[in-house]
Amino acid sequence: MGYGDEATIRRILTEAGDTWAVVGLSNNRDRAAYGVAQVLQRFGKRIVPVHPKAETVHGEQGYASLADIPFDVDVVDVFVNSALAGAVADEAVAKGAKAVWFQLGVVDEDACARTRAAGLDMVMDRCPAIEIPRLR
Repeated sequence: MGYGDEATIRRILTEAGDTWAVVGLSNNRDRAAYGVAQVLQRFGKRIVPVHPKAETVHGEQGYASLADIPFDVDVVDVFVNSALAGAVADEAVAKGAKAVWFQLGVVDEDACARTRAAGLDMVMDRCPAIEIPRLR
């Protein structure tokens, strides 16, 4: 199974919508999620931090879980380790997201199959901060 064909990557970045829940995003500047969220904002995406601390990051209010977000999200960008990522993908399906994006190093084949079977686009082991500038 491919982790992210170009058509799916392009569709998520250009058609899925502009509200991205970033799971694992906190104010820790040393974590990849912090910089990736900045890039997403620079390209016009609204980021929604999702972290147990529910911190405000990059000017956006954070939430402790996807279920706590009181509005729709289009894409769920996952920065947790592979062992936890499947549960997040299932929460994204329950939340009504259009797509799930597992970051570099995050792979769960079963979660990918479940998410795609539920009708969502899914990418694994890729980074939108790397992919989005290539679309321009």
